[in-house]
Amino acid sequence: MKKYWNSLDEYKNISDKKTDVIESEDKNAILDLFNDDVAKAKSSRRDFLKLCGFSVTTAAIAASCERPVHKAIPYVIQPEEIVPGKASYYASSYFDGKDYCPVMVKVRDGRPIKIEGNKLSAFNKGGTTARVQASVLSLYDDARYKSAMKAGEQKSWEEIDDEIINKLEAIDKSGKEIVLLSPGIMSPSLKELVGEFGKKYPNFKHVAYNSISNSAIADAMEINYGRRFIPVYHFDKADVVVSIGADFLGSWLAPAFFIPAYASRRKLDNGEKTMLKHIQMEAGMSLTGGNADQRIQIKPSEEKVILASIYNQLASAYGNSTINVPESIHDTSDVSKQLKAAGSRAMIISSSNDLQCQLLVNEINHLLGSYKGCIDYSSAMNVGSASDKEMSDLIERMEKGYVGAVMFYQVNPVYDYPEAEKLKKGLNKTELTISFASSLEETAKNCEFICPDHHYLESWGDMQVIDSEISLMQPCIHPIFETRSFGDSLLSWMEKETGYYNYLKEYWEKNIFGGGLGFTSFWNKSLQNGLYKKEAKSGERAFVPAPEYLVLNEGKESTGLELQLTESVQMGDGRHANNPWLQELPDPIAKVSWENVLSISAVDAESQGLVNGDMVRISDQLEVPVFIQPGQAKGTCSLALGYGRKDSGKVATIAGVNAYPLISFENGKRVYFKKNIELEKTGKNVQLALTQTHHSMEGRPIVRETSLEEYLESPDAGNELHEEYESHHKTLYPEPEFNGFHWGLAVDLNACVGCNSCVISCQAENNIPVVGKDEVFRRRIMHWIKIDRYYSESPDDPKLSFQPVMCQHCDNAPCENVCPVSATNHSSEGLNQMSYNRCIGTKYCINNCPYRVRRFNWYKYINNDEFDYNINSDLGKMVLNPDVTVRERGVVEKCSFCVQRIQEKKLEAKLENRSLKDGDIQPACVQACPAGALIFGDLNDKNSKVSKLFADSRNYHLLEELHTLPSVGYLTKVRNEDKNETKTS
Repeated sequence: MKKYWNSLDEYKNISDKKTDVIESEDKNAILDLFNDDVAKAKSSRRDFLKLCGFSVTTAAIAASCERPVHKAIPYVIQPEEIVPGKASYYASSYFDGKDYCPVMVKVRDGRPIKIEGNKLSAFNKGGTTARVQASVLSLYDDARYKSAMKAGEQKSWEEIDDEIINKLEAIDKSGKEIVLLSPGIMSPSLKELVGEFGKKYPNFKHVAYNSISNSAIADAMEINYGRRFIPVYHFDKADVVVSIGADFLGSWLAPAFFIPAYASRRKLDNGEKTMLKHIQMEAGMSLTGGNADQRIQIKPSEEKVILASIYNQLASAYGNSTINVPESIHDTSDVSKQLKAAGSRAMIISSSNDLQCQLLVNEINHLLGSYKGCIDYSSAMNVGSASDKEMSDLIERMEKGYVGAVMFYQVNPVYDYPEAEKLKKGLNKTELTISFASSLEETAKNCEFICPDHHYLESWGDMQVIDSEISLMQPCIHPIFETRSFGDSLLSWMEKETGYYNYLKEYWEKNIFGGGLGFTSFWNKSLQNGLYKKEAKSGERAFVPAPEYLVLNEGKESTGLELQLTESVQMGDGRHANNPWLQELPDPIAKVSWENVLSISAVDAESQGLVNGDMVRISDQLEVPVFIQPGQAKGTCSLALGYGRKDSGKVATIAGVNAYPLISFENGKRVYFKKNIELEKTGKNVQLALTQTHHSMEGRPIVRETSLEEYLESPDAGNELHEEYESHHKTLYPEPEFNGFHWGLAVDLNACVGCNSCVISCQAENNIPVVGKDEVFRRRIMHWIKIDRYYSESPDDPKLSFQPVMCQHCDNAPCENVCPVSATNHSSEGLNQMSYNRCIGTKYCINNCPYRVRRFNWYKYINNDEFDYNINSDLGKMVLNPDVTVRERGVVEKCSFCVQRIQEKKLEAKLENRSLKDGDIQPACVQACPAGALIFGDLNDKNSKVSKLFADSRNYHLLEELHTLPSVGYLTKVRNEDKNETKTS
C-alpha cells in the first residue's frame, strides 16, 4: 500500500515503521493550554485535572456574563436603492497592474464585503484566485494614502494640479521627456486617453514595465510572427502540455484564465475517456508541478539545452534541419514522443526570460501545429509583454538628464526592479516625479508628488485582456478618502472639463457601440453584465524561422548550487504584501506563512549541515531561513519574490526578505536564476510558521488515487476500500433520516489544483480572524477550510496530492456526543451546528474530531492591540460580513457550509413561491473555486449533481472505517500515467 506523508519527519517515522509514535511537538501541545510557568513546572495528574476544572469553570462564568449593548442607528433618510439587510451585487473588473479577473462585488449597506467571479465571463468562467478574493480587504487598508501630497505634506487637488500643470508645460517646452511608467495598459479607453495626453505634451513617452518580466516571450513572437504579443494558451484544447518552469496554475501570466481551462480537461465525471497529460520540468516544487502527471527535476541553467534537445528530436521526425547543442543529462526522447503523438493538440511553454529559449518554444509549437490547435496567435493576451530594453533605456536617459518628468502608475520599481539604486539616482536628476500609488510604497516615498489613485472598487474603467471580451469596472462605494482616479488626473492636467466617467462612456459610444440610437440601453446592459462580448480576430500569420538566434553558445556547465527566483502564489509580485489574509495564507507546497524561505533539497541540506529554520546568507547579499523541500532538484534552491517590503504598512514590513536585488541581467533581459551561489550559515535558527505538519494520517488511506489506465478498466480502481467499509459497518446508532433537505459537498480531487482561493473566500465570508505569526507557530491558525498537501513515494522525487478538508458534517458526528453543554448539535438538514453563546470552550469536541477541522478561539482577536490586523481598526472592520457573528474568545468555531447563504436562498425561493433549484446555494468555497472542484447540493435530491457524484464509483469518505457518515465526499484522484507508476492505497 502506498504511504503518504506531509513532512520529512513523518516520512522518517513511516520508514522506521514508527507511525504510532507521537512527534515531540505534539507531546507538548497540551502545555499550550497554560502559561509558560505552568508549562515549565513538573505537574502531577492531580494538578492537571485541577487546572482543567478551573479553566472550564472560568469559561462558564465568562460565558454567562452580560454582554455590552451595541446600539444600531437607523437611516434618517433611507436611499431608495438600499434595502437594509439585503445585499446588492455589482459587476466589475479586478485589475491591480498585473492580475486581471471579471468579478461580481457583494455590497451590504454601501460596503463591499465579498468578491465573486463573473460567471458570464469567458475569461474566468466564474472562478477567482486567492489574490482576487483578498482584494476587498485592501479597500479598507489603513496604509492607503488619504489625500494628494507634496513632499510629504497634504495638499488640495487644486494646488497640486496648478503646480503639476505649470511644471509639465515648462518641461515640455524645454524638450525634455515626460514619461509615464506603467504596466502594459489593458484598458482601451485609458489607452486612448494616454494617447491624447501625448498630443497635449509632444515630448510625452509611455514606457511599459512589468515587475516579473516575460519580455522574451513577446520578443520571440515579434521575430517569428512579426508582432510583439503574448499568445492565448488554450489548455482546454490540449491533450499534452509540457511546461518548463511555468507555474501557470499559481502565478505565471493569468492563472484565473488557465485554471478553469486546465481543470476542464482533468475531470472525469462527464463520461470522458481521456484527460490532459501534464508534464512539468522545474527545479523547485511549484503548485503547477505538484499537479503534474509527470514531473522532471532540472536545473534552471539546463532549460535551454533541454528545449534544444526536444526541438532536434521533433525536427528529425518531421524532416527538418537540426541545430548543434551540448549533450543534455536528461533523456527527453519520451517527452518528444508524447508531444509528436498529440500533434496540434500538444503544446510546450516556458517561463524563461531567455530569447533563445522562447524561440525554441515557438519552433517546437510550430512543428507540432500547436498554433492551429491549442495556441491562438491570431489574438493576444494583453498581459506581461513589456520590454526589458525600454526600462533599462529609460533609466539610462534619466541618469543623463534627458528626462524631465516621470509618472508611476501601478508600478513600484524602487522595490521590484533589480537596479533600484540606479533608478533612485535617476529620480534625483528628474525635475518632476509623480506617483499614483493608492497605498504606502517604496517608489511613492521617492516621489515629490503623490496623487493617489482610487481603489479599483471605487473606480470607473474598462479592461480587455482577450480579444473576444471587454469588461467594465464600476465603483461599488463612494471614495473613502480624498483620492482621484488616474484618468481624472490626466484629464485635469490636459485642462479638460470632462471627467473620466464621461470620457469612458463617450469612448464606448463611439468605438464599442458604433454610434446611433440605443446606446443608453446598450451601456446599461453591458454595465449590468459587467462585460461586452465581441468577435475575436481570426486569420493566420506566417511563421518566420530565426536560425541565426538558435545557435547555442553555452558556457561551462554549472557545477555549484543554483538559485531560482520564483513568484509567490500568495503574494504575487509583492504588491499585496500589506494584506494580512494573504500573508497568513500558507504556501500551497511548503505550508509556510508570513515569510519567504530558501527551499533546498534534503541531499544538499545534509551536505551543508542545514536544518529547517537555519539562517543563511546568500552570496553576501541577504539572510533568509532554510526550508528542506521534498522534490527540490539536487544542486538547486528556490526563493520566492514578493516579500521584504519597506515603508508599505504595518503588515508588509514584518514579513520576509526582498529577493528582487538578486535578479541579474543577461543580454539585456532580467534573469531569474543565479549560478554557483554560496550559502553561509549565520549561526542563527528561527522557528517557521508552518501549518499541517503537526497532523498525521497515521498510515490511514485518506488520499486515494489510481491511474487512468486502471480507471478505464475498472471505475472503482483505487477505491476498493469504500465497498469493504460500507459492507462491514455495524452500529448502535439509528440510521439518520432527513425528511427535508440533506446538504452535502462533493470534492473532485482531479479538478482541485490546491490554489487556496476557497480558503480566502471562506475567510472573507465568515469573518475569520488573522492570528499572526506567533499564533501560527502554536498551531492556532483559524482557517475553517484547509488544503492539505500530501507527499507519496520518495522524498527526493515525490508525487503530490491536494485535498480540501473542512468540517465533514457527519451524520454520526463524534463531536456532538461529548459536548457537555450541547453547543454542537445536528440540524434537521444534516448540518453540524455550533451555538457560540452556549459553548464554554472545553474543547472536548476538538479532541473527539478525527478530521482536525475545529478551531478554538484562544483570544479576542477584535479590538486587541496584540492582533493589530484588519479587525483592530474602524476602517478594517468595514469588511466584516454582518450575516456572520464575530466570535468572542473561548469558543469553538468551524465550517458551517455557509449556513447564512443556505437560509438566504431558502427565503428567496419562498418569497418567489418556487422550489430551490440545484445549484441555487453555493457556499463561499464552492463559488470561489476556479476549477469547479467543489459541488454543493441536496443529497435527498437524487437528480442533483452532488447526489450523482456521491453515487459515482470514485466517491469515498474520509476515515470511512469510523462510520461517522460524513456529508462530504471525495472523488478518487486519477493520474494520467502508466498504471505501474501509481500504486493505490
